[in-house]
Amino acid sequence: MKRTYVQARINGEERDFLCEPRQSLLEVLREELGLTGSKEGCNNGNCGACSVLMNGRVVNACCVLGVEADGADITTIEGIARGDRLHPLQQAFLEEAALQCGICTPGFIVSAKALLDREPDADERRIRFWLSGNLCRCTGYDKIIRAVQRAAAQLQEAQA
Repeated sequence: MKRTYVQARINGEERDFLCEPRQSLLEVLREELGLTGSKEGCNNGNCGACSVLMNGRVVNACCVLGVEADGADITTIEGIARGDRLHPLQQAFLEEAALQCGICTPGFIVSAKALLDREPDADERRIRFWLSGNLCRCTGYDKIIRAVQRAAAQLQEAQA
């Protein structure tokens, strides 16, 4: 099958890759680029485990074709940390024990980052609404919500 040449900015770095027209962005990230942080949970857009930021919007990478990434700015879970230092959301997920198996965690963190970038003072209701596209089968949601609230407070404190 014919492969298509794609150029995109992924986690702040210009990347070129070849992909088949039918390959999802998730397949390209994991199989072609070795970015395995985004997980395949359902492969139909229902669970949010593969959430990435594409041009600043949260998308399910399993529902976007790799060829649609041409010219896009994409942030995966690997692009959230700052070098060797965890992002406050990642640290809060650890401190609040907001994970178990880890399949859903990257998607929750990417989605929560998108929310806090837009609404740094989001309340619990907004956080729950914003994360409604992400499913967890292990921990329940209270620890995840507390982790996002903790990170939001830390990010606001750091900006003050």
